[in-house]
Amino acid sequence: MADAKVIPFDDDRSRGSRGAGSRRRGSAAESVPVGEGPGGEVQPLPVRGAAAPDPAEPEEPEEPDESPGARPTTEGGGEEGGEDGGEDGGLERRVAAGLSFLRRRLTGDYEVDDFGYDAELTDQVLMSLLRPMYEKYFRVEVKGVENIPAQGGALIVANHSGTLPLDGLMMQVAVHDHHPADRHLRLLAADLVFVLPVVNELARKLGHTLACAEDAERLLAQGELVGVMPEGFKGIGKPFGERYKLQRFGRGGFVSTALRQGVPIVPCSIVGAEEIYPMIGNSKTLARLLGFPYFPLTPTFPWLGPLGAVPLPTKWTIQFGEPIPTDGYAPEAAEDPVLMFNLTDQVREQIQHTLYKLLVQRRSVFF
Repeated sequence: MADAKVIPFDDDRSRGSRGAGSRRRGSAAESVPVGEGPGGEVQPLPVRGAAAPDPAEPEEPEEPDESPGARPTTEGGGEEGGEDGGEDGGLERRVAAGLSFLRRRLTGDYEVDDFGYDAELTDQVLMSLLRPMYEKYFRVEVKGVENIPAQGGALIVANHSGTLPLDGLMMQVAVHDHHPADRHLRLLAADLVFVLPVVNELARKLGHTLACAEDAERLLAQGELVGVMPEGFKGIGKPFGERYKLQRFGRGGFVSTALRQGVPIVPCSIVGAEEIYPMIGNSKTLARLLGFPYFPLTPTFPWLGPLGAVPLPTKWTIQFGEPIPTDGYAPEAAEDPVLMFNLTDQVREQIQHTLYKLLVQRRSVFF
């Protein structure tokens, strides 16, 4: 693999679109044939042991059962919400929806946006795969999700740690599952993500795109939530002894992007990711051979082989802070280096302060 290079967030480069479309869902139809009489007229099935009705005599309508124990029934004959009606009907609907989903995937009858984001696949499959790790393994607790705007563009800025970028995925699930407006987070990732087989395709389907100002501004202009972790590889690959100490936030490119679009900046602090892979060393020789920015050495990896790649089940907390508005600045403010430095430092200090507060509050790394 070629040496990975990190593209600066404020590096503007033009790239063509990668497809077009918007979210679309299918539906399944149901039909319940009963029986046909002469001339195609639908007739009820005969009751066992009862005499057949005389077609010449008109039937009297039955009195509805007003007894307290009477319950409505479904077309299938079972009680509504009962074993024969509700559960079986729900199972049939789920099976029909699943088959319809598979048909659309096999025939290519689905759409993605210009960045490769597949909303249907993300909602129905990818989030379902990430959710057990989020809910059962890391037991993520989310705070302050109401600070994320219900509509319009916003830039979420978070700390980065953990050797592997699981913190970004867990933050994405937190927004997807807990935001009252059902918003979706679009993450900006380093170019290494988009040169790895399989990872590249999955990242695109999840809505991730390259960490450059051009893509970020396009997404914000469309009213999307955009997530960025300015520490980059310096944060995710730092030694265990420097955990929860924020690294440099680049050159403030994310602030310039927010100022150009006039969107708020939402600081986000993540506690728990630092301990999933305690990085006690870095093999620079292996990293150079493999084209990685670092090659982590932990108490279990690579000594235990694939088993050593299993993250430790730490307890996580993700807190979204109060948004910092940028719409009050003049358009030329995006080119003011002093203002960008001050806003960058304000965001960084707010994240660091929240990290310290969460660390004091937590009872244990694992509980």
